[in-house]
Amino acid sequence: MDAQTGGAGSPGRSRTVDIDGPVHHVDFGGRADGPIVVLVHGLGGSHLNWDLFAPLLTPHARVHALDLPGFGRSEPEQRTANVRDNVVVLDRFVREVTGGPVVLVGNSMGGMVSVLEAERSPAKVSGLVLVDAALPGPRGRPDPRVAAAFGLYALPGAGQRYLAGRRRRLGARGTVREMLELCGVDPDGVPPALVDRSVALVDERRDVAGMDRAFLTAARSLLLLLADPRLVRRAMAGVRVPVLLVHGDRDRLVPVSVARDVARRHPDWGYVELPGVGHVPQLQCPELLAEHVLAWLPSVVPTP
Repeated sequence: MDAQTGGAGSPGRSRTVDIDGPVHHVDFGGRADGPIVVLVHGLGGSHLNWDLFAPLLTPHARVHALDLPGFGRSEPEQRTANVRDNVVVLDRFVREVTGGPVVLVGNSMGGMVSVLEAERSPAKVSGLVLVDAALPGPRGRPDPRVAAAFGLYALPGAGQRYLAGRRRRLGARGTVREMLELCGVDPDGVPPALVDRSVALVDERRDVAGMDRAFLTAARSLLLLLADPRLVRRAMAGVRVPVLLVHGDRDRLVPVSVARDVARRHPDWGYVELPGVGHVPQLQCPELLAEHVLAWLPSVVPTP
């Protein structure tokens, strides 16, 4: 399927491919002779997380953003949405849709998925940009609000009731605004058209219960991989491509101490810390993030 993404000012072309079920992605276009960049959202995110950032890359690269199963417009159907299954979907997307090799830009959970994919298929990944990535780090005192929410996500039954109750209490627009605030973004600072598209995306989901299950499955698998970090640490040690690690120092979901620890353990990785920035720099300061990525990109692959 192929259609323009809905809403005024929407960049890119919306497509859906079959990867053991529908996987929606947005082809933002770009330079046919440039590197291929694939943008991978985090927990609770979607292709819309990249709407402000992707067009800044298209003068230099060909850019895609996908919705992992159970997120955005990729209805879950019978698929599970744990981190390892998402790696399989990303791997097939890279092979069957883009052809690769690609530069993966992963935010939050998408950063972990991207690391695991780079270790799984090194010939198909030429570089990694990890944006406030959910990676193993030193144990510290978590943000109380974040800890309370993830504590509920981990409990069978309680997580479903919490998500359903929040949706009833806040509605679609309130849910979008609350998520932006949790990620450190002022909702009133986001272009209204993008907020409207995000609200419409929440409203148009057909399998709401399935989306909730997918979110909780992904959240629980993420927590398990962080609690026992051996698999992810092995994958990080096995990455043989250039890596740029970018992290906001006001991130409430993945503390900046995690990124500092990862940068210390991997001195060959590039590291950029963004002062005053939260969990989603691509929404809070897309121009600044693009500046760092574009300065790094020619060291990975030639750019026109």
